[in-house]
Amino acid sequence: MGNSEIVNKLRDNINQVFVGKENIVDNLLICLLAGGHILLEDVPGVGKTTLALTLAKSMDASFGRIQFTPDTLPSDVIGVSIYNMKTGEFTFQPGVVMNQILLGDEINRTSPKTQSSLLEAMAEGQVTVDGKVIKLPEPFLVIATQNPIEFIGTYPLPEAQMDRFMMRLSVGYPGREQEIHMMELFLEGNTADKVKAVCKAEDILAMREEVKQVKVKDNILNYIEDIVEQTRTEVRYALGASPRALLALVRAAQARAYMQGRDFVKPDDVKAVAKQVLAHRLVLTSEARIQKEDVMDVLEQIIIKTKIPV
Repeated sequence: MGNSEIVNKLRDNINQVFVGKENIVDNLLICLLAGGHILLEDVPGVGKTTLALTLAKSMDASFGRIQFTPDTLPSDVIGVSIYNMKTGEFTFQPGVVMNQILLGDEINRTSPKTQSSLLEAMAEGQVTVDGKVIKLPEPFLVIATQNPIEFIGTYPLPEAQMDRFMMRLSVGYPGREQEIHMMELFLEGNTADKVKAVCKAEDILAMREEVKQVKVKDNILNYIEDIVEQTRTEVRYALGASPRALLALVRAAQARAYMQGRDFVKPDDVKAVAKQVLAHRLVLTSEARIQKEDVMDVLEQIIIKTKIPV
């Protein structure tokens, strides 16, 4: 099976269960192929868990889910060493992070200490327990969900944690036709747990290596740099995009080009992923917030006025 065929099969498989959100599915696959992580921000009940489980089943990957609460501990996430009285030795009891696809539900309901326990796993693909480094299974993808900040009992994610997510996406409610189709699928018993695998985790790892080979010419690199630099000089932003954001934008653009069947990046690839990659890393000044400015609107203006390379 060719790699473009694998991507199409994955997309179709997920869209059959996660109805009416093709754009979300495409961005999820871009992050998967780019080796990034996703933050899904939306109200409860719009199918975030279904999306994560369907992806895991479609690629025959191990799936773990943790429901974050105020009393969730870092050891619940990464694991803990337990003393065995019979052998007199410590044995490692793995946490939920030891899965290829990890769904962290309502991550902003737990304490900053537990939130930060995911940082090393997301950044390095490993965890450290009692000074011992343990590698995570590959491919490793975190899909974290968070409720809108106005919800009661939420802790805003710190900027450093936000910066670890390649994209932030908002699922939103499906349209009328999609919801009716969803009910029909539900009545037929066509649910996420019935999904059949269309590829193996090894196929994803192979495609990740091919994504890295997608060519990015100098004029495209300059275009990306122009966009990122403008977020730093924009007076309405107190915090612009980091170098990590710059690299995430490059890799996401490569992954999109790859999904389109190309071995080179076009400006359209950058524009298609720029808002999802950059917006959650940007912080408005207090003056801009008072004036009811919107992070996404300001970013849209920056992208529009940035000169597109020929």
